[in-house]
Formats: sequence, C-alpha cells, structure tokens
Amino acid sequence: MPLTALPTWLYLVTTVGTIGLAIWSADVMTRAWATEDDGRIVIDEIAGQLVTLAPLVALGSHRSLAGIQHSWFWVVTGFVLFRVYDVWKPGPVRWLEENLPGGAGVVMDDVLAGVFAAATLAALVVLVVRI
Repeated sequence: MPLTALPTWLYLVTTVGTIGLAIWSADVMTRAWATEDDGRIVIDEIAGQLVTLAPLVALGSHRSLAGIQHSWFWVVTGFVLFRVYDVWKPGPVRWLEENLPGGAGVVMDDVLAGVFAAATLAALVVLVVRI
C-alpha cells in the first residue's frame, strides 16, 4: 500500500516518526563521518518529501478531491516544489541549516522546505481544482 493511501492520522504519525529517525541517524552519521551534511545522508530528503505530500493525503479525504493523493501530476508537482525550496533555501530554511547542530541541522531545513512546498502545493490544488 502506498503511503498516500494511509489515513491522514497514520500518514502524519509515519511522517513524524521518519523525522525523528532522520534526526537521530543523521546525527550519528555526521559524527561518524566528521562532516556537517554529508551527501550520503538522504533520509532528510525523504522526511521533507513526506511533509510536502501531506496536503494530498489530507485533501484526498475531501469529497470533491477523493483520489487526488493518487494523481501522478500532483505527486510530481509536490516533488518539484520540494526540490525548488530545498535548493533555493529561502531565509528560515537556510537559517535552520546553518544554526541547528548535528542531525537537527541536517534534517530540519528539509522539513521546513517541505512545509513551504506543502503550503504551495495545497494552494495550487485549491486554485486549480477549486474546492
């Protein structure tokens, strides 16, 4: 079963659990590799993508949007939006990356980029589909 098919509450629990696991594992690996944000650490990207796609899961329960969480168009749009915010790193995203220590700094900038991407994705869905 794809994650986007989960009930909203279970998707959110999975996302929060992934964020916690990501912070812990990134912290362990940054210390082991003596680096700040090694490119081999990718669980932070997974956490950010889960945050980005959360609106599709939540909006999918709305009767006029049933099944939107299975739309490849919106999933790909969410992926692209996340990558844009992750690379661009607007103000607070960059601040988190530069100021939080260890695994939190590695992961939380991606989580906040995911929040920005999720807000943009939700706004686009509402504008295009017109709930």
